[in-house]
Amino acid sequence: MRVGILDLLGPPARRPVDLGYQLLITKQYASITPQAISVWCRRKGHETFYATYYGVGKPHRMLPMDLDVVFISCYTQVSHIAYAVAKLYRAAGVRTVIGGPHAKAFPVDCLRFFDLVVRECDPELIEDIVTGQHDPGSMISSDRPFDDVPTVEERMPEIRSSAFFWGRKRLPLSAVPMLASMGCPYRCDFCIDWSSTYRPLPVDRLAADLGYLSEHLPGSLIVFHDPNFAVKFDEVFKTLEAQPPDRRPPYIIESSLTVLRGDRPRRLKETNCAMVAPGVESWTDYSNKAGVGRTAGVAKVDRVAEHFAQLAENVPYLQANFMFGLDSDQGDAPVELTKRFMDKAPFAFPTINIPVPFGGTPLHDQLTAAGRILTAMPFSFYYAPYMVTTIKNYDPVTYYEKLIDLYSHASSPDMLRRRLKTTTHRPIAYVHRARTASFRADIRSFQRIADMLRSDPQFLAFHEGRSTALPAFYREIGERMLGRYAELLSPAERTPDLSPADNRSHPHALTITKR
Repeated sequence: MRVGILDLLGPPARRPVDLGYQLLITKQYASITPQAISVWCRRKGHETFYATYYGVGKPHRMLPMDLDVVFISCYTQVSHIAYAVAKLYRAAGVRTVIGGPHAKAFPVDCLRFFDLVVRECDPELIEDIVTGQHDPGSMISSDRPFDDVPTVEERMPEIRSSAFFWGRKRLPLSAVPMLASMGCPYRCDFCIDWSSTYRPLPVDRLAADLGYLSEHLPGSLIVFHDPNFAVKFDEVFKTLEAQPPDRRPPYIIESSLTVLRGDRPRRLKETNCAMVAPGVESWTDYSNKAGVGRTAGVAKVDRVAEHFAQLAENVPYLQANFMFGLDSDQGDAPVELTKRFMDKAPFAFPTINIPVPFGGTPLHDQLTAAGRILTAMPFSFYYAPYMVTTIKNYDPVTYYEKLIDLYSHASSPDMLRRRLKTTTHRPIAYVHRARTASFRADIRSFQRIADMLRSDPQFLAFHEGRSTALPAFYREIGERMLGRYAELLSPAERTPDLSPADNRSHPHALTITKR
């Protein structure tokens, strides 16, 4: 069979700053599961075609049209591009299959455009799909996520295609995606992994991949896609430490502060960790991830900042992940506490996320029950700077004003100077400058939305949940995002179907679990 695999990584680049970011950074976001599917199909003797779309080019031209089946993986914000491309393939008689984060979150909506929706998969399920064992209109899933992560050596054709330039030239940021575990032990209500079971993968596979890279691609940057890296810390780090010191590749992880305690920051340094991105999330909630017990407020800020300072002595680049707009946020405190953290830990670049109600999460269920999701908002806007819910303790204007305050503090000239003084690494200085410029562009977007909320009563009514009429502002941006694909999706098709996956009244909601 002729099998295509397309991994959609980001929206089309619309600003010069976007183009540079997507060429250098977004290009490296390639997911592991699409690469695994390509390998599994190749093992079975199928002819496979794999490509990634990172906002540059035309996704429907990245694979042949004369395929038997095409697998498309995407995030929610680029789902409309996935839908349009699926329409083109369906018209050509190709069986269309969608998986990835969006399919897991909103499978019912996906069935409007794809023959099959896959929520979890393994090699056996993929082979059943390729050989036509499932009827169109089905949501299908393996009973658990796959354990068979193909080796780096097996995935090299896909890695070269996604991470290298022209499939050959490797730049310092060219990244090799890897996994040391599946699932997450935490139960954050906004995360699609909230109900997953944490399972470490075999360390001998990790050792084999590290050995292959040290021999064939020495110095390659590894990005671990684990939702929470090294929960079984000693098992993983014994494997990393078994590599000769001069052959340990730089690597990037997302982990919790709870895991990175004691002498573990030193072990990060010794194994050549280049970046850590702990999730702090909130100064009142999710403290189990921060390792501060029930501590909250100023005391939590100071303890977390001290922990980041210990990490900064051992890891060149740190990122701190926050959520602003949770139901526990009210008044000036969340903003002032986050600004305090920035002042105490300028070496940690903050990401400040707007809560997004992804389907299948407790947050989505809670906000649906309260009628707080803007149901007419297209999926293209399920990311910052856009807001797709009503915020419990802030009106829309106040919320955007506080976002502007946070981003202005994070991207101020003084803060940039302080960040640059904390590093002697020239590439990290460039990253600080680039991310600061991106924050300043986000401020302009926030300001534009805030101005419209103040001046346009209908726009305000939509964001307060008093109107379901999609403002022209979002229709026009949606058209630009889709570009030439806009003619393929009607306004009705761009309005999401937020029905839960277990809604058997939906005409296509046939769910099959393979055991």
